[in-house]
Amino acid sequence: MARIYQTHLMGEAHVRVAVVSSRGDADLLVHRVSSWGLAVGDARWFITRDKQDATVWIYIGSRGFSQVKICFVDTYGEAGWQVPNQYRGRFG
Repeated sequence: MARIYQTHLMGEAHVRVAVVSSRGDADLLVHRVSSWGLAVGDARWFITRDKQDATVWIYIGSRGFSQVKICFVDTYGEAGWQVPNQYRGRFG
């Protein structure tokens, strides 16, 4: 279950991500969901404002410092990993 908290401190994050606009540049295509129950696996994210509720804390920064490049998509079917990555399985 991917419940995501966005931190503003790089050192506090579990994973550093960069948001890219092109699907071809992304490691992970992410679909944002509206409830905890729909947040299944790495690619369906429920973004929470409470640290205690989150399974992963992310820091959004530049591509150079990122460990995972993500692109937000509109449908469940598009969401998923595009390339092999060491962080596969860490969001869900």
